[in-house]
Amino acid sequence: MRWSQYFIPTLREDPADAEVVSHKLLLRAGVIRQLSAGIYSFLPLGQRIALKVMQILREEMNRIGGQEFYLPALHPAEVWQESGRWSAIGDDMFRLKDRKGADMCLGMTHEEIVTTIARNEIRSYKQLPQVWYQIQMKFRDEPRPRSGLMRLRTFIMKDAYTFDVDWEGLDRSFIDQREAYKRIFTRCGIRFSIVEASSGSMGGSESNEFVARTDAGEDLIASCPNCGYAANLEKATSRLPKIEDDAGPDGPDGSDGPEEFPTPGVKTIEDLARTPYLVAANRQIKSLVYFATIDGEPRPVLALLRGDHQLHEVKFGDALGSTAARPAHAEEIRELLGASAGSLGGVGAKANARKSNHNLLIVADLGLKDRRKMATGANKDDHHIRGVEIERDIEVDKWADLRTVESGEACPRCDTGVLEVFKGMEIGHIFKLGTKYSESMGANVLTADGKQAPIIMGSYGIGVERIITAAIEQSHDADGIIWPKSITPFDVIVTITNIKDEKLREAGEQLYKDLQHAGLDVLLDDRDERAGVKFKDADLIGIPYRVTVGKKIADSNVELFDRQAKQSENVAINEIVERVQKLALSA
Repeated sequence: MRWSQYFIPTLREDPADAEVVSHKLLLRAGVIRQLSAGIYSFLPLGQRIALKVMQILREEMNRIGGQEFYLPALHPAEVWQESGRWSAIGDDMFRLKDRKGADMCLGMTHEEIVTTIARNEIRSYKQLPQVWYQIQMKFRDEPRPRSGLMRLRTFIMKDAYTFDVDWEGLDRSFIDQREAYKRIFTRCGIRFSIVEASSGSMGGSESNEFVARTDAGEDLIASCPNCGYAANLEKATSRLPKIEDDAGPDGPDGSDGPEEFPTPGVKTIEDLARTPYLVAANRQIKSLVYFATIDGEPRPVLALLRGDHQLHEVKFGDALGSTAARPAHAEEIRELLGASAGSLGGVGAKANARKSNHNLLIVADLGLKDRRKMATGANKDDHHIRGVEIERDIEVDKWADLRTVESGEACPRCDTGVLEVFKGMEIGHIFKLGTKYSESMGANVLTADGKQAPIIMGSYGIGVERIITAAIEQSHDADGIIWPKSITPFDVIVTITNIKDEKLREAGEQLYKDLQHAGLDVLLDDRDERAGVKFKDADLIGIPYRVTVGKKIADSNVELFDRQAKQSENVAINEIVERVQKLALSA
């Protein structure tokens, strides 16, 4: 490909609205252009990169028996209603009506679609296992699209689905997919971690997230360097030191029940910890009011945590089985509990809620289990209650892990490890769906013993744009992108320093043809530009190797520049093709 005829609109300066490094370099290198928030076009360089990523995906999916489908992006509401996700997902789904008034949506994932095919076509255990996959455009009405290709409204995903007759089969399929994912990310040059994660709206019994470590990431990962434990904060746990409530000097022992006391002006955990009250944060109960969609209906929920802990909303949603939960408004809180935020608590909360015809659900964090002599709001402005014994005084409906793990806490898996929390970006996610979709949608097979049973399913996704973004975030310098060899748009760029010099031009043209004949993807910089401009552009777009045809041609030499190592050497022109071929095709 000749640069003079190829569309590579490079930019000299960082775009003003680009935040992270990958976004800046993707725009500057002429890889992408924005159409609107969260919607981008791949330009020719970007398309070459994306196609190379997709080829790796296809090779590794085919290697484990995957069969490629191409599924529709436009879905009727009925299949999503069958699974229960039509009402559960919320505003992230693009919804529309066709000309007949029928409800439709744009697919953000395809579990419902493959389950529909499976229930209509797979009848017997003899047809299982099956491994299906596709590479398809997906749609999500992302509320905060940002960071270039990291958080999008339209994006390309490889999603795979496995179908087994039993749970042991699902375990094998899950391991096959996990190993394939490890090969995919390794081949794409990504440094990654495998972490425990929430299944979210996908459902299922187990999920692993593949995360690229980068400061541009939006996920927080807790990991233990001692034993290798790693989990997204939406799933991470830790070991808390035991607190001896009877040893504390503050408050009564609670044997005669809780005691109300005035706290004028106290609105926060910190306020109650100060003089004259001196109630330590870990002796307080934090009370947060939400409205969550549960079984299709909005319901008020009171979340209780230790005063020094923070609620993790994904954990909270998982505990409720809801992906649609929002903090209650001030007027809703007062109607529900009779007080303002800062004076709320679980003692008597259900009775207060019943006065306003609300069926309040109380969910408490496991960190409060067995706690005594605690303090909390009295559901009466400027008043609190002390001497609270959780299980005695509060009608808890559900105990769950709700809190956010913090760096420095003890590892839940080993005795001596201390957790570190770092930023990462999700690049892939695999789920054991089990029978979530097959049961709700009636996808059954006849087993070997002649009984009908729901198909056991798994789901496995990789974002193409996420791989591209992670590669840049992990591999760049002040001059531009440094593409991994496996996904670079071109293997080598041949730069003719002076296109008007006939001898240089002829040597460059011949070298261009010879490298192509050697099986390499070659970009020939034949523009009538200064050599310095060409070198800067070559560094910016990140081609692994640059061969410069310049004055050294008089000695039958060219310059070979390694973009990663930032090292140059002179190579005889009759040896350069073999040299570049070995370098470019090496692992």
